[in-house]
Amino acid sequence: MATLRAATDSLLAGAARLGPLGDDAVRAPSALPGWTRGHVLAHLARNADALVNVLSGRPMYASAEARDAGIEAGAHRPLAEQLDDVRATADRLAQTAADIPADGWAARCELRNGVTDVMARIPFRRLVEVELHHVDLDAGYTLDQLPEEFVTREIDFLTARFAGNEQVTPLSLSAPDGSTWTTGAPQSAGDPVRVTGAPYALMGWLAGRTAGTGVRTEDGAALPTLPPL
Repeated sequence: MATLRAATDSLLAGAARLGPLGDDAVRAPSALPGWTRGHVLAHLARNADALVNVLSGRPMYASAEARDAGIEAGAHRPLAEQLDDVRATADRLAQTAADIPADGWAARCELRNGVTDVMARIPFRRLVEVELHHVDLDAGYTLDQLPEEFVTREIDFLTARFAGNEQVTPLSLSAPDGSTWTTGAPQSAGDPVRVTGAPYALMGWLAGRTAGTGVRTEDGAALPTLPPL
């Protein structure tokens, strides 16, 4: 939670620096196709509210339609109002987490689309939202500026998520520091495609933030296509 607070403060400071550009800054496109910066900020606020619901034992969202409507409704507000909303909802999430007893974090909870996890993973899931959407704001924060510990943990998370997925070509990932990961369809499906790159570049590709910038296959072939998260 302390790491999450620091990341949230960094995102708010980065977004606030858009202020001299006026409220047109939040109406400008983000790095996510079809979303403005306002959509990204509204999503972050509504996601914090949704995770308060999860930690409180309620459904994450009333429905997929309600989730999308909440983002759209908040996307067109002035920058100052957007920042106040992100800050206030982050504070509510932090307070909700602080009220959970130590033994409560081991309980299982349900997120979207039937996904379940232990409560203790919710702060990291929120950290992923904050860090990656900070990059998505296209406000000067880039993948190579992400904290190394976060990048490594997110690669661990994403490779575990893709592991055993028949839609993902078997992959063997490696970084210059000697770190390695395997993921994708079972190795019996064929020899893995060997992919190398700096950890932040590998993470950006796995997370769908790049088409493979800074990442290459060992034999120079085209990178496999990954399914959307």
